[in-house]
Amino acid sequence: MAAERILVPLSETVTVRQTVGYAIRSGLERADDLECHLVVALPSDREMPEGQTEVETARSLLSRAESWAREDADSSSVTIETAVLGDEEYLFGPRDFVGTFSEYADDHDIDRVVLDPEYEPGATAGLLQPIERELEAVGLPYEEAPVERPARHEQLIGDGTQQFDRLFAMFWISYGFYLVLGDPTYWFDLVTGAAVAGIVAVALANVTFTFPLGRVRSPVRTVRFGLYVPYLLFEIIKANLAISIVILRPSMPIDPKLTRVNAHVRSGLPLLALANSITLTPGTLTIRADDQRLVVHSLIASARDDLFDGALERAVRFVFHGRESAAIASPRERGDAEIIGGDEL
Repeated sequence: MAAERILVPLSETVTVRQTVGYAIRSGLERADDLECHLVVALPSDREMPEGQTEVETARSLLSRAESWAREDADSSSVTIETAVLGDEEYLFGPRDFVGTFSEYADDHDIDRVVLDPEYEPGATAGLLQPIERELEAVGLPYEEAPVERPARHEQLIGDGTQQFDRLFAMFWISYGFYLVLGDPTYWFDLVTGAAVAGIVAVALANVTFTFPLGRVRSPVRTVRFGLYVPYLLFEIIKANLAISIVILRPSMPIDPKLTRVNAHVRSGLPLLALANSITLTPGTLTIRADDQRLVVHSLIASARDDLFDGALERAVRFVFHGRESAAIASPRERGDAEIIGGDEL
């Protein structure tokens, strides 16, 4: 039998050990010589503040996986290769991850990909099905490892507590944004804001939070969010003044453009906060959020410049990751911002 080369993307899951074992066993059944490539794809590049930590974690996982693979191979002829992928770029979603796998597969003549059914490369929700669709699109053969998944039984009180935490967090986030737009000293806004926040919490809590959330899990993050609110108010006031000046000028020099920004924030709550903050700021409107790619309509040049300078992006990163994480290049400096259409759109 000819040699076979397989690619096994890894992440920290409860089935990663079984997946490595299946990859080795199935490869040896098909070929006399097996070349197994164990890889970890990172969502952040190593230049990002969180990137170095992710690289170290990836190397630790690869070291363990290599030991597992050699143990499973026993005395058989197996070559084990390990690699960290995506550490020089920012991977936004399934298409980017599969693009990285495809490039690696082309460079190493990979025959097939073995996927962990619990594969989650640093995302807030599972990506397996979207990744499988993208693998089919690029024509890269794959199979899902037939591993036994442990039962996910949780105590009912734990489920209820997590549900309450999500509702609690979503309510206060929504209520805060409502009062930012309204008058927190006016009783009518307080009452209607509570009603609207309650509806939003019930409708969107489970969609927004795809991970367990505790109310007091991160008091420091709560303090950072408290600092973010007045900053957002300042940006809203500043943008209102800029729009007012444009409207009051007889020539009305508006310059509507459709722009795309690849934001260096995680999907889920951080992306939701950034997209809504952009929309709350007059002169910009988030039209679509696809992974971390935002399509934003900007009304005037100064609003577009502020967006490309990434002040709100850095502020959101500060809220969720701390001060060090906010010290990143702007979308303009990274080449992650572009105009994709004018007012004809």
